[in-house]
Amino acid sequence: MTGLAARKAAARKAAFARRRAAHAAAGPGPAGHLSAVLAGFRAVPLAGYLPIRTEIDPRPAMAEAAAHGVVGVPVIEAAGQPLRFSHWTPDCALVDGPFGAQIPAVAAFFEPEILIVPLVAFDAQGNRLGYGGGFYDRTLEQLRSRRATLAIGFAYDAQEDAALPLEDTDQPLDMIVTETRVLSFPQR
Repeated sequence: MTGLAARKAAARKAAFARRRAAHAAAGPGPAGHLSAVLAGFRAVPLAGYLPIRTEIDPRPAMAEAAAHGVVGVPVIEAAGQPLRFSHWTPDCALVDGPFGAQIPAVAAFFEPEILIVPLVAFDAQGNRLGYGGGFYDRTLEQLRSRRATLAIGFAYDAQEDAALPLEDTDQPLDMIVTETRVLSFPQR
């Protein structure tokens, strides 16, 4: 394992522990700030995610957004490939997809202009540490090459890390929303 890979593995391990503790202690309404942010983008096609393990849950904000426009969730089609996004509604039928995430039973693909991005850790400059598969980095690079795409990281405050190990291929976030605050990076 290279030095960077080892640092990323250690950072993920520590961040998973912090996220697990934050998830266990979370009170009601952790998606309130996310709902407020998304209210400013009514009818803009967006994609969220269906939480796995101890990820913070964006579904309440996604359900509100679905009342005004198209909302989707990621579908992993193959390792090393960008994600695709299938239309989702709060009551749509779901099936098990890769990595324990559920996906819509009936695929209806579209390209979002806003992505709510899950993460393991983030820093105060808008960087994120993901699970290591590079899916969101490839996806954001592809989408941003076609049009402006707003990437909103969604996490617990406890997932913040002052010293993330980063690579040139890591795609920065435009905004990070936690259960208590909104961080924006307008220079992006």
